[in-house]
Amino acid sequence: MATVQTERELRGQIVEIGRRIYNLGFIAATDGNVSARMSDGSILTTPTMVCKGRMTEDMLVRVDIDGRKLRHDELNPSSEFSMHKAIYQARPDVHAIVHAHPPFGTGFAVANVALDKPLLSEVILTLGCVPLTGYGTPSTQELPDSLAPFIPHHDALLLANHGAVAYGPDLEMAFMRMETLEHFAKITLIARLVGRPAELPREAIDKLLDVREQSGYMSPEVRNCQACGYVQGHSASCAAGSATRSYSRANGDETVTLTRSELTALITEAARLVAREMKN
Repeated sequence: MATVQTERELRGQIVEIGRRIYNLGFIAATDGNVSARMSDGSILTTPTMVCKGRMTEDMLVRVDIDGRKLRHDELNPSSEFSMHKAIYQARPDVHAIVHAHPPFGTGFAVANVALDKPLLSEVILTLGCVPLTGYGTPSTQELPDSLAPFIPHHDALLLANHGAVAYGPDLEMAFMRMETLEHFAKITLIARLVGRPAELPREAIDKLLDVREQSGYMSPEVRNCQACGYVQGHSASCAAGSATRSYSRANGDETVTLTRSELTALITEAARLVAREMKN
């Protein structure tokens, strides 16, 4: 059971987390937001348009679950609070959320590549696979809607063309999951630059998930989605992953989201056609 903290303690911890993610380069300017759910159900959150690296405790805002200020003299809450609301409502076990734009993790999000490959045993144990959500315009309902299919089964998400969000039972865990996400993104990128990353086999994944479940890091209800994510990469056959396999209109053109294998096959065929044309 999580330790009950006073509002003063939470204010100090949120300010500390804000400084950490700023100093680590996970955010810039007024980016990012952090929140914590209090014992009475109200939420303490960072304000909008304030640098989280230079934030003070009196700048934080106490709101209800709908983002309404409980003290009128406080600053306005983050414009992305609806994302926090969606996570808190879907996950009663979550009491803290960290949203940031870590460069390596966000690079994967911009490239539309999930961090769901079984490459590191420690990541499988402590974080789990990190899927890529569909794109949602920040500060609109599109953003929480794009996260909704993934929230119940995962503890961190990449937000397409946006950033990342991590959450947990307390602020320290939410921050560590964000830090692990970024560390894993760095390692994944290096592995891909050096050669072809070697993925752990299904048997090893199952054993690691056993340990994770027994250690209390994962509930039995989410195991199937975690395993599916690692083995299939949240393909169309995965209930959550089907949300990222979509067709939409952008600037009058049809935009198609493909799986990695489909994209590789498409690029290979294009290269073959170009090579043939050059010979003619």
